[in-house]
Amino acid sequence: MSVLSIFKSHKTPDEKKKIRKEILLLILSGVLLGISFPPFPFPFALLSFVGFIPYLIVLKNRQTLAEINRATYLMAFVFCVVTVYWVGSWQAEADPFLMMAGGAMLLALPAVMIIPSTLYYLSSKVFKTKISFWLFPAFWVTAEYLLTLTDLKFPWLILGHGLAKFTSFIQAADIIGAFGLSLIVLYINLLLYKTFINYKEERKVAVKYFVVALSIFLVFIVYGMIKISSFKPSDKKVRVGLVQPNINPWKKWELGSLQNMVENYLQLSQQAADEGAQIILWPETALPVYLMNGGYPAELDSIYKFLEENNVSLLTGMPHIKFYYDSTKAPADAKFNKGGNYRYTTYNSILLLKPGTKEFQQYGKTHLVPLGEHVPFADQFTFLADVFKWGVGLGGWNVGKDTVVFNASVQIDGEDEIVKINGQVCYESIFPLFAPNFVQRGAEVIAVVTNDSWYGNSSGPYQHKEFAVLRAVENRRAVVRCANGGISCIINPLGITEAETEMFTKTVLVGEVSLQNEKTFYTEHPAIITTIISVISLWIVGLSILLFIKNKFKL
Repeated sequence: MSVLSIFKSHKTPDEKKKIRKEILLLILSGVLLGISFPPFPFPFALLSFVGFIPYLIVLKNRQTLAEINRATYLMAFVFCVVTVYWVGSWQAEADPFLMMAGGAMLLALPAVMIIPSTLYYLSSKVFKTKISFWLFPAFWVTAEYLLTLTDLKFPWLILGHGLAKFTSFIQAADIIGAFGLSLIVLYINLLLYKTFINYKEERKVAVKYFVVALSIFLVFIVYGMIKISSFKPSDKKVRVGLVQPNINPWKKWELGSLQNMVENYLQLSQQAADEGAQIILWPETALPVYLMNGGYPAELDSIYKFLEENNVSLLTGMPHIKFYYDSTKAPADAKFNKGGNYRYTTYNSILLLKPGTKEFQQYGKTHLVPLGEHVPFADQFTFLADVFKWGVGLGGWNVGKDTVVFNASVQIDGEDEIVKINGQVCYESIFPLFAPNFVQRGAEVIAVVTNDSWYGNSSGPYQHKEFAVLRAVENRRAVVRCANGGISCIINPLGITEAETEMFTKTVLVGEVSLQNEKTFYTEHPAIITTIISVISLWIVGLSILLFIKNKFKL
């Protein structure tokens, strides 16, 4: 049964005409929000400030919870399809299970967005509809926050992320973060909606709403312009080299042997070293082996030899394995090898290798992609790990638990210095509350290693790159991003991309980044917005339960 048939059933001709109009408004709202996100150029970001207006027009006429949620689901479904259509990869080489997982996500994400409309309905039963209307932004951002939690987390569609190219407006993220920007976007939508519906009959009222909306908008613009003009980068700088090998992830061994792969990376790295790079980055899972498990001495020796000869450090994405022959020392999520009678854990990791020592630092990815890298709730229900596996074999990573700040040794102005780096793997960079954990511990720069080539030349890689802009602004840290097939880039603490590569090119990018030490208000208090909106939402749920009990038992 189609969506249209659901809306049409048992309706008069006038009612059907009204429903068709409402469906078009909901689709329009979803499209406007979708194209406000990258890769569409900057002016399209402005559409996010009006994208909810058609939806709000429909919402005003809906009374029952079912009617409200049907409208919300349709709008959110269109929003998701326009924005994250690429999640299943949909390429000839893509694994069928990955495609199915992507399709399931496109259906599941809009279901999460009926949470705010449900909270809106519940609050309208507790308070007057006017109060519920002004609480709606808090409910929406609650859903955005919920998408950062549990094993099903996928906070891609945070409205604040859609503003990544609006450089002057997003500077306030150093106070309120991406979630705070989402709230502002929603409140401007509400004010402009009030402007629209009052314009014909109460023009003075409409003007008041418009003036408030414009004032909020201009305050953020002015704040941003002041920040951009007054920001002074640190004098402490380091040159980084980003190696983009452009290896087809579906055909990892197309370069031949592992040694051939290493030589390919080292040739590109030599170009970076020749251009003065002091820290070199390789992308996520740069080599498809557990390099540090003792089985690859020749390849590892050639890497260390390069580091010694060029006096550079290497920060690289790399699979990593840990063995536990004493089961009492193994973590609870360790897997068991029956043949060897030992337990082990595997991680999608970042390794820091330095000249002058064979010791290395390792960070295991904390936020794993649902289904792609980790079977949701497999730690609680172990049988799921065997049921859900896709062909590339990435579904069984363990969840990293350490907040590691890498310490790279470099020379700055002839002095030995330590550069403190927050290393993030791939989609960890879309979590607003993640980077502050590392910056609070002294990280001076944020490094992202990723492999977006799984998704071809779709919107995904471009969105992923732009979302890192928010992490730079929120924490006033430069972001260096090393991707297998692009986009590799250097983003300064103002969120301005200073240099970037083209997609699907084999290249090297070398540039200088400032190492900041100050902490923003957001870095020190990242959870203020999410705490407030969560309390509001829980308060509404609690009051609704009390109201239900009162009515049920005639109290």
